[in-house]
Amino acid sequence: MSARLQQELLEHLGRFERSQEHLLRHWGQLTEPQRERLARQVLELQPPLLMQLFRGEDDAPDWTQLANLAEPPSAVRLAGTSATARQEARQRGEQLLRDGRLGMVLVAGGQGTRLGFPYPKGMFPIGPVSGRSLFQVLIEHLRAVSRRYDTRVPLYVMTSFATHQETVAFLEKHDRFGLAADDLIVFCQGTMPALDAATGDLLLAEPDSLALSPDGHGGMLPAFVGAGGLRHAQDRGIQQLFYGQIDNPLLQVCDPELIGFHDLANSEMTTQVVRKREPMERVGNVVSIGGSVRIIEYSDLPEAAARRTDEAGELLLWAGNIAVHVFSRAFLERVAADPQSLPFHRARKKVPHLDAQGRPVDPTQPNGLKFERFIFDLLPQARNALVVEADASSAFAPVKNADSEPCDSPRTAKEAMLRLHARWLVEADIDVPPDLAVEISPFLALNAAELRQRLRIGGNLNGPTYLEP
Repeated sequence: MSARLQQELLEHLGRFERSQEHLLRHWGQLTEPQRERLARQVLELQPPLLMQLFRGEDDAPDWTQLANLAEPPSAVRLAGTSATARQEARQRGEQLLRDGRLGMVLVAGGQGTRLGFPYPKGMFPIGPVSGRSLFQVLIEHLRAVSRRYDTRVPLYVMTSFATHQETVAFLEKHDRFGLAADDLIVFCQGTMPALDAATGDLLLAEPDSLALSPDGHGGMLPAFVGAGGLRHAQDRGIQQLFYGQIDNPLLQVCDPELIGFHDLANSEMTTQVVRKREPMERVGNVVSIGGSVRIIEYSDLPEAAARRTDEAGELLLWAGNIAVHVFSRAFLERVAADPQSLPFHRARKKVPHLDAQGRPVDPTQPNGLKFERFIFDLLPQARNALVVEADASSAFAPVKNADSEPCDSPRTAKEAMLRLHARWLVEADIDVPPDLAVEISPFLALNAAELRQRLRIGGNLNGPTYLEP
C-alpha cells in the first residue's frame, strides 16, 4: 500500500514544472499515520494554480496607478443623513430580523500570539470588568439581538486549522454561551502551501507536513460552502448575512440600521467604515475607482495618495475598512459558483522550514511566498455596493497588538468599551460616580435608550461594576 501511495504522490508532484520530489525525502522514516498526513496534503495541492501564482500570473494590480485614480466612495455618512432616513433604515432592518431573514458570519481563525496569549484569540478575556471572552461578548450580543426581536439568528463561525479544535472545545465547554446547538455551525477555513520565493520549491514544516498557512479571510466563501453553511442559510430562509471579525468587541452585531440601509439600496454587499484617525492608519482604504467600490490595503497605498486632501482640507481617502460587511445570500451563491471570483494575493514572508538535511531553519529575512484571498475583493463584483459610515467610538476597538503598543490592544479596547458604556449612562440620565468602571451586559441594554427604560441607579456604585439584568 505504501509503495503504491508513494508512486501516486510522485505522479501528482510530476504535474509541477519543477521537481518537488524533495517533499518525500523523509518517507522511509515516517510512520503510517505520518505518511497518510503528508499524502493528504500533497494530493490536495493544485500544481497549475501554484505555478501560476509563483510566476506572478495572478494579475496583481498596479496599486500606484489605482491610488492615483481613487476617489472617496459615495457613502451614507454620519453627518448629512437625515433622522428620517435612519429611522426608515432601522425599521427595515428590524423587520428583517423579526422575520428571521438574518444570519451572522464570525471570522475567528486568529491566534492570540501577538497578545502573548497561547490560545485562539476568541478565548481572550476582554470584558474590562466581567472578564468575558471575545466569544462570550459577541455571542451574548447576538443572543440579545435575537431576544429583542423575538427571532433566531444562526451563527456561522470560521476557524483555522490552528484554532479549530480548541475553539470547538471551548464553545462546547461553555454551552455555546447559551446559543442553541442548531443555531451554530463552526467550520474551518482552508490552507495554502508556502513556496520558496527564489526557487518555487514547496517548503516542509515537518518531515510529515508541508509549510501551510490559512488562505485568508476570503477563504470564508469556499469553506462556508463546503461545510454546508450556505445550504443551511438557504434552508432557514436567510436572505442577508452579517459578517464581522472576532477581534472587535465593539462590533455592532446585526445592527438593524446598517442592515436596513443595505436592504433599501438593494445592495448585494455593504461595507461599514469609520473615518480614519490619520492618513497612514493601518486599515484598508475604501475608495471608488471608475464608479466601482474597492479596498486598497494600507500597505499598497502610496503615502502621497494617503495624504491627499479635499477642498476643505479634509482627508480625501477617509473611509477606513473595519471588516464589517452585509452580504445578500443570493450574491454569495452567485460568486461561489465562480472559482475565479476571489483571486489570491502573494506576500513575501518569513517561513520556518526544514532544509535539505531535515534541520529546522528559522529565517531572519522573508524567504517564502504565502497566498491568501480577501473577502473585500467581492466589492467590485457586487451590484449596488454600499458604504455606510459608523462612529468608531461605538463600533470599532480592534484587539490586534500587545498592551505595550500604543493602539489596537486589549488595553485600548477595554478603555473603549468603558467609554461607550459610560456615555450610555450619561445619555440615559443615570447617576453614577465619575470615572467609575461600568460594563453593561447586552442582556440589560444594547444602547442608551434601552438602558434608560430598564435601569435606575442612584449613586450607590462604589467600585467596578458589571451591570446585568
